Amino acid sequence: MTTSSSRSSRPVALITGASSGIGLATALALLKKDWVVYGAARRTDRMTEIEAAGGRTLEMDVTDDASMQSGVDGITGAHGRIDVLVNNAGYGSYGSLEEVPLDEARRQFEVNVFGLARLTQLVLPGMRAAGRGRIINISSIGGRIYEPLGSWYHATKFAVEGLSDSLRIELAPHNIDVVIVQPGPIRTEWNAIARDSALEISGDGPYAAQARALHGNYHRVDHSPMSAPPEKVAATIVRAATVRRPRTRYATPVAAKLIVGARRALPDRLMDVVLARLAQ
Repeated sequence: MTTSSSRSSRPVALITGASSGIGLATALALLKKDWVVYGAARRTDRMTEIEAAGGRTLEMDVTDDASMQSGVDGITGAHGRIDVLVNNAGYGSYGSLEEVPLDEARRQFEVNVFGLARLTQLVLPGMRAAGRGRIINISSIGGRIYEPLGSWYHATKFAVEGLSDSLRIELAPHNIDVVIVQPGPIRTEWNAIARDSALEISGDGPYAAQARALHGNYHRVDHSPMSAPPEKVAATIVRAATVRRPRTRYATPVAAKLIVGARRALPDRLMDVVLARLAQ
């Protein structure tokens, strides 16, 4: 049952993929701003830090419609609204297009694109009724550039970029903002999952040399000065959530801005040469 105390004036945020990395850091950062924060992930046991900081946690799988519907209904029932949705859940599975099973390719789209889209569908009626809201989609510099052995992952992030751009115009008449955040090299579990999957799928056979080189280069990037902690991205997300008029895109950290800038400046063939070095 909804109580008057639960319908506070504090802004309400729902953050997916909140069990680690960027999602966890964002939840903690918004809690410090005195927001009502719901962290959502498949494993609630990994979100005890959010609860300890005064947040709430939800068991949610963005490939399971019932869990998403239940989560949104629970939040709106308790608070009457969701002010900001941070679509952060996602992962990168690498390997040559020839060797990645289509089931794995489909799963990446289910998590990175369709889960994001479905959760957005679920929160929009409430945002439209309130006459305001903000959708923050965590894309990647991988939505602007490309890498060998990363075709399926990059396809999902290019999709997120296009979806978000169309949605931004679509929702403008309803006073709902759509913001894209493009993280670059960040020290999270993502890097290890991506590089290990490249070896697992393509470590033997015709793409083995590329897979081994990519694995080594990703490992070096993860431990290099150009790689930033997830709190750096969280600070950008907080800014995107709280400013009166957010930008349409935020690339972060500085390395991400440089990479996106290079993509705009360089012709495709020269960019191919630069990016091919990741797998050499």
